[in-house]
Amino acid sequence: MKLHLTASLGLCVGLVAIAGTSILVVAEEEGVQAPEQTSLSVRHGVAALGRLEPAGGVVRVAAPTTPLSLSGSVLARLLVAEGDYVEAGQLLAESYAALPLQAAVHVAEAELTVQRRAAAAAQSRAEEACVRADVQAREAERRSQLLERDLASHEEAEQSAGDAQAQAASCTAAQASAEVAEASIALAEAQLVRRQAERERAYVRAPFAGQVLKVLAEPGELVAAEGLLELGRVSQMYAIAEVYETDVQRVAIGQAAKISSVALSQTLQGTVDFIRPKVQKQDEIGTDPAAAKDARIVEVGVRLAQSEVVAGLTNLQVEVVIEP
Repeated sequence: MKLHLTASLGLCVGLVAIAGTSILVVAEEEGVQAPEQTSLSVRHGVAALGRLEPAGGVVRVAAPTTPLSLSGSVLARLLVAEGDYVEAGQLLAESYAALPLQAAVHVAEAELTVQRRAAAAAQSRAEEACVRADVQAREAERRSQLLERDLASHEEAEQSAGDAQAQAASCTAAQASAEVAEASIALAEAQLVRRQAERERAYVRAPFAGQVLKVLAEPGELVAAEGLLELGRVSQMYAIAEVYETDVQRVAIGQAAKISSVALSQTLQGTVDFIRPKVQKQDEIGTDPAAAKDARIVEVGVRLAQSEVVAGLTNLQVEVVIEP
């Protein structure tokens, strides 16, 4: 009985070996190969996880400090909301420093007006003094000529010459005063420009045209280091693919790419626009518990051909396939 069982087991092992050999032979004949172990890669291209972002990324717009708010600005008015489209230079918000800084501008404007009037008066006095000096100089010359012809006394000639010198000195002094007054105008103008610049720092303006993606501060709050709001150029969207460093050599600018996501109803088309010159740790690793947590990636920017479809989906996780 034991001998019969041993023979049966041997027969089974032999059949399994023959079957395995047959399967291997068939696989080789049909050209079936074991799948490659490279994660997030395809046979003739490169696949990667990524995210959507506007051209130039998401920009945090900050509120500049002023002489009255060196530690930060307290927001007085917010003139936009999330989702609003803004133009470059458009007023976005105003801090509480705007009122006192506007008052300082008014004071500087008034001071400039005073200095201009003072300069005009000084110039007028200088012109009058110089006219009198010219008249007195001609009178002194006439007295000197009369003295030569014995038609005037020495005392008269000397008195006239002395008066001419005094008037000339008055002219010189008046001209100097006029120059000082002109310099005061320049100083007042510079002070006004400074006050206007300080006042402008109480206002927050859009650095470029785009969409308000997120508001970070509300009226009454201190605008801290994280900024006032997030702004993006959503008219042109990009997919930022996180390509493994081992695959980046297969990526080149100009290659076509396809972008998909469960949140999208269609596959988007794009073109590789840039490859960032920095290797970093992977940010988008998906939900696979077996994914390499310390993988090194290079960010590749894919310019989308259908930006309007995803203009409102900044940071959406997507799958990117870069075609060869």
